[in-house]
Amino acid sequence: MEPIISFRDYSFRYRSQKEPTLKNINLDIYPGEKILIAGQSGSGKSTLAHCMNALIPCSFAGDVSGTLKVAGADPAAEGVFGMSKTVGTVLQDTDGQFIGLTVAEDIAFALENDAVPQDELIKKVQAAAQTVEMTEYLDKSPAELSGGQKQRVSLGGVMVDDVKILLFDEPLANLDPATGKNTISLMEGIMHKKDVTVVIIEHRLEDVLYEHVDRVIVMGEGEIVADMKPDDLLCSDILIKHGIREPLYVTALKHAGCTIRPEDRPDHIDHFNTEPYKEKLKEWFSAMPRKERVKSTEEVLKVKNLTFSYDDTRTVLKDVSFTVNKGEVIALVGKNGAGKSTLASLICGFYKPDAGDIYLNGSDISVLSIAERGERIGYVMQSPNQMISKPMISEEVGLGLTVRNVPEEEVTERVNDTLRICGLYPYRNWPVGALSFGQKKRVSIASILVMKPDILIMDEPTAGQDYAHYTEIMEFIKDLRDRMDLTIIMITHDMHLMLEYTDRALVLCDGQLLTDSTPAEVLSDDKISERAYLKKTSLYDLSVKCDIYPPTDFIDRFISYERSHRGEGGAHV
Repeated sequence: MEPIISFRDYSFRYRSQKEPTLKNINLDIYPGEKILIAGQSGSGKSTLAHCMNALIPCSFAGDVSGTLKVAGADPAAEGVFGMSKTVGTVLQDTDGQFIGLTVAEDIAFALENDAVPQDELIKKVQAAAQTVEMTEYLDKSPAELSGGQKQRVSLGGVMVDDVKILLFDEPLANLDPATGKNTISLMEGIMHKKDVTVVIIEHRLEDVLYEHVDRVIVMGEGEIVADMKPDDLLCSDILIKHGIREPLYVTALKHAGCTIRPEDRPDHIDHFNTEPYKEKLKEWFSAMPRKERVKSTEEVLKVKNLTFSYDDTRTVLKDVSFTVNKGEVIALVGKNGAGKSTLASLICGFYKPDAGDIYLNGSDISVLSIAERGERIGYVMQSPNQMISKPMISEEVGLGLTVRNVPEEEVTERVNDTLRICGLYPYRNWPVGALSFGQKKRVSIASILVMKPDILIMDEPTAGQDYAHYTEIMEFIKDLRDRMDLTIIMITHDMHLMLEYTDRALVLCDGQLLTDSTPAEVLSDDKISERAYLKKTSLYDLSVKCDIYPPTDFIDRFISYERSHRGEGGAHV
């Protein structure tokens, strides 16, 4: 069989860089395959994808050597428009892909450009919408849709051209766990219906492996370091060596000293034969003490009977009550649209509740302005680019103090102290634009910490981050909590983060607080996970398959082991 995508001795160097980003790539992908491309940020995986859809060299100029054929054509010669007929690309940020005012218009955009007759156009739009299960939303605005629905519309928009290859760039980054799972299932269904080849670029390996994957391509420093079947890859140490997170159940078995064999099919916990490893895992579990962090009983935040609606007709939050103690790290989780960001906005004072009260250190904060609350409750947005407004690091970090007319000497002293805590003091006179994404994230956190808040609210602190940067950011946040006795609330879709780094989980569902419990208990409960669009952890499934009960004890001991091997607070998964 002829490959549908074929790289031969292919190298590429961006014009702005000295060294090539891709080095001597030799890769064949065959019709009907599902391929996962994984690697750390900067490994070259996105660049590899851009070559397939002709963004390289047509939109991103540089020097190319070697050859690339996609469906028998040279992408450089075909151009971006020409290749769009063969390769349908679904971006991580679906909002950047919308053109039409309604779902139907957006799906029809490519057909309208080709002047397809209206009768035929309507039929093709209906067929594409049916394939991605969005028929009932054709007259809706894309802005009204959830993250998962937006992704389906983007997919429908590229499928109207009957493409041969579907290319997904981090499709799970902004989705809640259940929606991510549904997205992976949708890809599988489309593959069987349409006979397409699927290429997925994604950090969340375990989530992609929910459905069958033919091969995993691991990128490292611009080269292919592995091209293997998932079963073979998971039995090696390649993922850990190259900063990619293994599935949790694989990590647990390796901790127990098990040597996993490909013939036991470890690529998915459901069909993984765990029988040969059961006794060794039980021994490890029995020998592993459970350690718990000393919990504070000093209440710092109290939310009582909070109710809110944006338009006085649709209630977004209803009668939500909970307390948070000093020094706790809280995960705020639930499906897209559950009310997580709205709750954070109410705590920060961006909106006023219809009913209910919020107390900080025992005092009602309804009388405080947004600026006054900002000194006590810091809010860190998902992207640092949304927060940064000054060109220089010291200026940015000191901005909150400067606008409050704090004396210049005190501003300098507090800024420098905060930069030392955040590991940014050597860069204090650097322009913000010279920093990496992770460093910018630290700057955005430092600009809040300089105010000496009691509570830090963080929106998706690790979204789109590879394992190495995820670990760096979370260890930094954990260290801040310990050193400054901060209370941290994290809005997240990352169930690994919730297990690894948080003390409690507040689960929102349809605007109500579904449960307030430990992460292990939440992710061991089928009913809660299903209602809140979470995903039960594979550690639970491994525990049950190996007759280790209760599963929550197994999960807690696993996390304790991870923390003790990285220092209190983190996990090596």
